[in-house]
Amino acid sequence: MRGTSVEFRVAGLLAFASMARLTPSFSANRAVRQYTEEHYLSTAAAFRQRAENRSSVGADLVAWQAELAKHWSALRFGPTTVEQQGERYLFHVQVFLDDIDPDAVRVELYAEAQKDEDPITYAMNPGERLVGAASAFPYAAVIPANRPAADYTPRLVPQHAWR
Repeated sequence: MRGTSVEFRVAGLLAFASMARLTPSFSANRAVRQYTEEHYLSTAAAFRQRAENRSSVGADLVAWQAELAKHWSALRFGPTTVEQQGERYLFHVQVFLDDIDPDAVRVELYAEAQKDEDPITYAMNPGERLVGAASAFPYAAVIPANRPAADYTPRLVPQHAWR
């Protein structure tokens, strides 16, 4: 059997209504506007910020990188201690920064990924400069005790203040 004229008109109206509903999602104007809002404007603002004051942020970044390269091989960890407090671990580690600004690095606890999980990192909090050591600081972190304490390793990660 062939469809009637009414059935074709209804089908045509449904198709038109469907296209009217979907067209804004696939329009070039919407795509350009979305790209501009989500990517271009934030990138342009970041560039303007970096270019301020004759690109002083860039010059500072290069100086920071050079300072890290100069001292990185001398950075070291002192003793690390772990205390279990109920269902949490309290980690303490001494870090010797060899005249590096403490804000130029971040100290973390790192554990390798297990099975289908991602690696785990926890930021460690700095304490006051250690007495008798020019550039040594204690760092501490309280983390869940849901893995063995031996899974965690302290690490230093370069960190620039601009980021």
